[in-house]
Amino acid sequence: MSVTPERDIELLLLILSQLPGIGPAKTNALISRFGADPSLLDAGPDAFEQVPGIGKTLSREIAANLGSISWRRDALDDAEEQIERAAGLGAAIITILDKTYPPLLREIYDPPPLLFVRGNPAALTNPSIAVVGTRKASAYGKQATGFFCRDLVTGGYTIVSGLAYGIDIMAHRSTLEAGGTTVAVLGCGIDIIYTDPTGQLWPKILEHGAIVSEERIGQAPAPGNFPRRNRLISGMTSGTLIVESDIKGGSMITASCALEQNREVFAVPGSIFARSSQGTNRLIQQCQAKPVSSAQEIIAELLPANATANQTISHPGVFRSGLSADESRIVETLENGPLHIDLIAEKTGMPIDTLLVLLFELEMKQTIEQEAGQLFSIRQIPRQ
Repeated sequence: MSVTPERDIELLLLILSQLPGIGPAKTNALISRFGADPSLLDAGPDAFEQVPGIGKTLSREIAANLGSISWRRDALDDAEEQIERAAGLGAAIITILDKTYPPLLREIYDPPPLLFVRGNPAALTNPSIAVVGTRKASAYGKQATGFFCRDLVTGGYTIVSGLAYGIDIMAHRSTLEAGGTTVAVLGCGIDIIYTDPTGQLWPKILEHGAIVSEERIGQAPAPGNFPRRNRLISGMTSGTLIVESDIKGGSMITASCALEQNREVFAVPGSIFARSSQGTNRLIQQCQAKPVSSAQEIIAELLPANATANQTISHPGVFRSGLSADESRIVETLENGPLHIDLIAEKTGMPIDTLLVLLFELEMKQTIEQEAGQLFSIRQIPRQ
């Protein structure tokens, strides 16, 4: 196994993660106090006691474990095995010190010191929104998920969810169908895709996004893992959309995490008679989530607040990602204002029959809108 500074940091964090009583916050505190230096492993109890959150008893336990030759040997063997297993999966291990670590995730109280990532690690740094909900999704919930995800993708956002049955899987699938990027955050090892055992979805996620977890490779799903997983879903995103949820459930935990992390929470209103909407309706009722009926409302809320209230702002590329060359040419033609279809055809040199198809596609992508008299213009977002 080649030795590099990055590999040394991975080994160090993997060893520290095996210490009893040391979670993400305390691990990060150790790194902050000592630096990502292997000499940390040889520090004494007095030095560990100086780290915030680590008292006398825990400092002695840490020093005793690290000072044990057998414990150190076993921990190193386990860490090297994790690195080898990651390599076998074609996965990356991203530490909190890496540039590719999700920037928003660094801001939460207890960011994981390291992440296991299959797919494209760059997907973790994209502007992103979490879309989550109940495992027992209704037809309404599935339809709403597809509706929001398609438009959020058009708006340039990566969709993050938990690859659970119901709303989560629908969010991933709808994103992929719309040609977008999606990230699945697991509450188990990245090698265990138990909700998609036949591989109908997860290989496409790897191709157009990433699968990520803080759990060790080989870690089976366990109830205690999922609240930790949920804080990652909300922590790496600008906002969280709850599509459907009962009063209790993982989605409500994700909403709570987002609120604690000072992130925006949105909810899709549902029927007062539907159990699957009791949670979302309560979030709205208690002013913990903003009710939304379109992706544009979410995007407008998350856009930089540099426009005056009630100002209508045009999209500076927000709804122009993923356009073909011909579609981009049409949008450029409309930059200075609405145009009649005949004038668009004249300026672009496109036949009317071809133009009609392209204009329809641009309307479906929420990039342009048709006005009366066959006038077309770039779609505007009303600032709320």
